[in-house]
Amino acid sequence: MITAYLLSTIASINLCLRDALILLPVFSLISVITLIIFFKGETKEADSQTLHIMVAISLKFLMEIIFALIWFIVIKKTTLPSVLMFFVLYLTLTLFSLGVMLITLKNKALRNLN
Repeated sequence: MITAYLLSTIASINLCLRDALILLPVFSLISVITLIIFFKGETKEADSQTLHIMVAISLKFLMEIIFALIWFIVIKKTTLPSVLMFFVLYLTLTLFSLGVMLITLKNKALRNLN
């Protein structure tokens, strides 16, 4: 929601907060599902961890593609503010998820060295 607010005030684009209230829970749910799969893989043995990471990232990509198709083609949200809000929230939550994964993998590698 902070991203939507900053985008509307800084870029002075007339954003519909209703779109943000729809997009934010969907992208959050996709990120949570991705992180659950990722962290379940952390408890598995080394061979299975790589598979879980790949499944988590692939599933995230697939769910976001399906949601994008629904958002743009079925619901027909193709106005500039709607498209901008979609991609800003997409990038924000994708960077957050990847950041959590990278920090976890970095810390795990450091723990294995000790």
